[in-house]
Amino acid sequence: MVLAPKSASKEAVVLKQPEVSNLVRELRQLMQLTQVQLAAELGVAYETINRWENGHMQPSALALKQLRTVINQLSTSPSESLKDGSQALLQKYFGGKDFTQKDTTALHSITEKST
Repeated sequence: MVLAPKSASKEAVVLKQPEVSNLVRELRQLMQLTQVQLAAELGVAYETINRWENGHMQPSALALKQLRTVINQLSTSPSESLKDGSQALLQKYFGGKDFTQKDTTALHSITEKST
């Protein structure tokens, strides 16, 4: 018996460097955090956030998933501005899709680096 391969129900989201830089900056500004504060929130070095925002380094797929998780958490905030802002980020960068921790099939892949 031959089984047909399962088709992926969700497509991977592709974010190019300018989009990643803007996403990180807009998320940080929405949360009203400095680069140092966002770095602490995500458990990365300040230099990492700075490099992401300035296009000198790409976040890993795991880091992008972590950013997405933060945005999802903001969408449940009691603050209307955080809810609205997080919904806008989801729409702008992820096509409005709300991803969850269990969503392992939609990891982000980065296809281009800025030079």
